Amino acid sequence: MPLPIEDYGLIGDCETAALVGRDGSIDWLCVPRFDSPACFAALLGTPEHGRWLIAPAAPIRQVRRRYRPGTLVLETEFETDAGVVAIIDCMPVRTETPHVVRFVEGRRGNVPMRFELVIRFDFGSLIPWVRSRDDGIVAIGGANGLRLRTPVPLEGKDFTTVAEFSVGPGECVPFTLTCFPSHKPEPAAPDADVAVRETEAWWGEWSGRCGYKGKWAEPVVRSLITLKALTYAPTGGLVAAVTTSLPEQLGGNRNWDYRYCWLRDATFALYALMVGGYKEEAEAWRTWLVRAVAGRPDHAQMMYGVKGERLLPESELPWLPGYKGSAPVRVGNAASKQFQLDVYGEVCDSLYCAARAGIPPDENAWQVKRAMIEFVASVWKDPDEGIWEVRGPRRPFTHSKMMAWVAVDRGVKAVERFGQEGPVERWRHLRAAIHADVLEHGFDPGLGAFVQYYGSKLLDASLLMMPLVGFLPADDPRVLGTVSAIQKQLMSDGLVARYHTVPDVDGLPPGEGAFLPCTFWLADNLALQGRVDEAREIFERLLSLRNDVGLLAEEYDPVSRRMLGNFPQAFTHVGLINTAWNLDRDVGPAVQRHRD
Repeated sequence: MPLPIEDYGLIGDCETAALVGRDGSIDWLCVPRFDSPACFAALLGTPEHGRWLIAPAAPIRQVRRRYRPGTLVLETEFETDAGVVAIIDCMPVRTETPHVVRFVEGRRGNVPMRFELVIRFDFGSLIPWVRSRDDGIVAIGGANGLRLRTPVPLEGKDFTTVAEFSVGPGECVPFTLTCFPSHKPEPAAPDADVAVRETEAWWGEWSGRCGYKGKWAEPVVRSLITLKALTYAPTGGLVAAVTTSLPEQLGGNRNWDYRYCWLRDATFALYALMVGGYKEEAEAWRTWLVRAVAGRPDHAQMMYGVKGERLLPESELPWLPGYKGSAPVRVGNAASKQFQLDVYGEVCDSLYCAARAGIPPDENAWQVKRAMIEFVASVWKDPDEGIWEVRGPRRPFTHSKMMAWVAVDRGVKAVERFGQEGPVERWRHLRAAIHADVLEHGFDPGLGAFVQYYGSKLLDASLLMMPLVGFLPADDPRVLGTVSAIQKQLMSDGLVARYHTVPDVDGLPPGEGAFLPCTFWLADNLALQGRVDEAREIFERLLSLRNDVGLLAEEYDPVSRRMLGNFPQAFTHVGLINTAWNLDRDVGPAVQRHRD
């Protein structure tokens, strides 16, 4: 069975990514350039559905892992009865086809090693045609090809490529795996030693430009590197995660495909990159955003593919049992066709934040923003599926109405601050009308808190965003009451759940872990209230949940003490970066993003 989610590390080349396990396995390789988006799919089923293992054959006493400082070069050291050996994993930043480089390095003693490569395309459904080469193998299946090169003699056994070898002190054994379109010639392999050194230098130079020098520099830099790795360099799109169907509850069916670009992540991601000193990446993200949402605003989606693809049909893969039996396994995401009103606020906020940060103006961006505001003016009273993408009935979600206000507010401020052209008086009246409507219908005086949707008695952690987007001050009694109620009803073991998962709201069976971004939002609220010590305590609690190489998933189960959901999760790492700034500076993103 696959390892716990927290036992994986990420490697990538800003176009492709893989997850490397503590046991020396690569169980997931995501290749968006070709027709089949995954070469290995063991995280979604069993190792027989695809895996690449390089590990000691001798009994293992201890495993130590680390990223080389400031890089995405992963080093896993195994201490065995026979000696010590390390595996160095990376994906060289590239211009053409992706390569996975694995370097086995002997450090003490003579360590016997084993090699297993199970190649399955199309999410474990296709066994490719494998042929031997003098220096390895080539595997072809459908649109995809893999070329493995190594000096180690290989043999085939039961549709698996296997080998045994050993390494002594100072010895290095390279393995390079190259993905390529099957209709093209086999590409050349990189020199493994040179690839590792150049990859380390590239990431070191990139991370060295980070502008954060505060108390939490190590987790902030690691999170920024993770965001960079989740960015598709040719377009600037930022995927939510590199995996699909890792469950929000073990054995459950809340298993979604997160290999797409969510618009609502935009504002947080833009600020995380900009305050970190990475305006080039933030500008590329804005450019991707404008291209993706171009067209009629009522046709805008809440997520897109890395190149701006709109057609993301959801289907199930019944031949895969799912991670730890969590079925169904899904590819595509039907939520892409939902009406989510809050997205328009997120986009308008993103473009306003980009302008405030000094990213050069773009007339196309303003035209998109203006059209979206006009669309919001016509639909803001309508129910929607909301930020949590419920699969139950549409409702008048309070967070959605609040974000409709944000869309109009940012339009007004763009006119007032940057001289953009627009019907500002009409927008001011609309902004006031939405604000009054939320205060009247979204707040329950008996609870002393804002509620999930109009007329509800349920709480929702998305309402922690109110002071963060400037809808109400952090010390407003209604905000204070909402924060207090969320702490009492949605918080467990220092972590915040999104909402009470009841079937009549989201149309799914109940149960999931704590949603980590919401807990970062709670820390931001407490910091804005002046309760800095409490905010730092929550932040340190969140940092303690990172795995041994500094990565976080979407959710965490405080009972089983396991990570849940897709991994690593961009939204979670964005929250970490922004909260670190909020706690380390007098004016962080929680205040800056909505200032005039």
